[in-house]
Amino acid sequence: MSMIQVENLCKTYGEGENQVKALDHVSFSVEKGEFIAITGPSGSGKSTLLHILGGVDTPSEGKVYVDGIDVYAQNEEKLAIFRRREVGLIYQFYNLIPVFDVVENMTLPVLMDHRKVNEERLKELIQLLGLKGREKHLPNQLSGGQQQRVSIGRALMNAPAVVLADEPTGNLDSKNSQEILELLRTSNERYHQTLIVITHDENVALQAKRIISIEDGQIVRDEVIR
Repeated sequence: MSMIQVENLCKTYGEGENQVKALDHVSFSVEKGEFIAITGPSGSGKSTLLHILGGVDTPSEGKVYVDGIDVYAQNEEKLAIFRRREVGLIYQFYNLIPVFDVVENMTLPVLMDHRKVNEERLKELIQLLGLKGREKHLPNQLSGGQQQRVSIGRALMNAPAVVLADEPTGNLDSKNSQEILELLRTSNERYHQTLIVITHDENVALQAKRIISIEDGQIVRDEVIR
């Protein structure tokens, strides 16, 4: 069974003459543990697609199944649980809480879910992300690359089945970008998580095993590259 199944997904914004079709009957599937890059120009619909996959935005039409569950057939409470437990989201601008230290930012999704922090997993992630010794640092005491590492740790802390990254290297220099990509690839391989990265950077896309290209809300290419 596919980890993700997308069927005839549509998303429109506005009405009448002002209506914009961000996604136009998009269909594809993703196997468990795949590393996929979704590419396309600005405004192509790729970020809208990512947000719908993550349960953050709702489709106008179509279905999204994650691990066999019809995501948008759930009520609001179950959808919120889905977002916290099944999906890890990584953003370009980190979205860290400025008054929380590294550990507090990383464990926030677990605490919001009223669950006990897995201290062994926290320790392993801090080591993997190169944040040892910075556990008590606030975001403004960290470099951009370190802040993105914290946001990755936050996304992985709940051991989600799917990790979604929206331009995760878009705000970083080339050295930090490569390091972040290596970390994402390592987490994909070590934890067997399904990883989908949205990017307009060809060098980032080529790190994936499969590239889906979107233009004007439609898939124009779906290619396995390794």
